[in-house]
Amino acid sequence: MYTETAVFDLLLPGDSRSLKQKRSYVRPIIAMLKKYEVSVAEVGFHDLHGRAQIGVAAVAAEPSQARAVVDTCEHQVAGRPEVELLSVKRRLYGEDD
Repeated sequence: MYTETAVFDLLLPGDSRSLKQKRSYVRPIIAMLKKYEVSVAEVGFHDLHGRAQIGVAAVAAEPSQARAVVDTCEHQVAGRPEVELLSVKRRLYGEDD
């Protein structure tokens, strides 16, 4: 069993001046990522209105399968025109970890 995790650091549009506006950008991204059967949640920058961190985890029998799912998630987030993907931190956990 292998688990691939990723944390997406996002810059939200300048009009994100309240937590309500921030949620209007973050919730659709989380909903879209759930379609890929991953665990996903907002994991950081909870008090910052213009930034968000979204964590994703995929479990698979082979490392290439887990990697492919997280690759797809990364491409989907990067393709969202309303946010800017600043960085991605990824890690693969294997049977020996």
